[in-house]
Amino acid sequence: MITLYGGGAGFGLPEISPYVTKTEVQFRMAGLAYEKKPGRPADSPKGTVPFIGDDGETIADSTFIRKHIERKYGFDLDAGLSEVERAQAWAIERMLENHLGWATVHVRWLIPENFAKGPAHFFDHAPEAVRDQLRADVLERVRQARFASGIGRHSNDEIDELGLRSIRALSDLLKEKPYLFGERPVGVDATAFAILAALMTPYFESSIRQQAEQFPNLVAYVDRMMAQFYPEFAWGM
Repeated sequence: MITLYGGGAGFGLPEISPYVTKTEVQFRMAGLAYEKKPGRPADSPKGTVPFIGDDGETIADSTFIRKHIERKYGFDLDAGLSEVERAQAWAIERMLENHLGWATVHVRWLIPENFAKGPAHFFDHAPEAVRDQLRADVLERVRQARFASGIGRHSNDEIDELGLRSIRALSDLLKEKPYLFGERPVGVDATAFAILAALMTPYFESSIRQQAEQFPNLVAYVDRMMAQFYPEFAWGM
């Protein structure tokens, strides 16, 4: 059986990492049996979650996990899409992960009130003598990564403006369809749902969350995906 390593439930979400959420939803789309265990980035070959164990093989990064399971288990999450639609799905995924995803990082880690109630607690079990320094060190690494991504070079208002452009683009792409490419979810829906839910969780306050909530089709989309793939989770509570 596949073992999926992630962060677990928290922050008002069934899984705290949007990239673990993406992989878990894709497993559920494919009907794959798996077990889920806590995993730390330090345990991953690439220093990130998710990573999986499958018959003695370890695969890290959600994109390569998808490639592995599609090849090994013989299914296609984008079945029925044309070549052009597959290209569009890839472009949407890159917008989400390489752009809007960084807005999520900003909300959680670099708004001090959100950091204090959220990621700061990752270190609660560290020895008290080093706990604050660990928090400061990791926060600085996140700040540097955000800067390297490009988004950290902007003001908070500019980050919100850029994030809103991606949110509006996604809303325009979705329109009134139940899923991004029609009547059934495909691979990129897992990504869109994961990042939108991470932004819209009521656990964290942010102006970009408030703006995202002004798009009724995206709010309904997240509700629909949550009900379909995490029916056991009380979303929005």
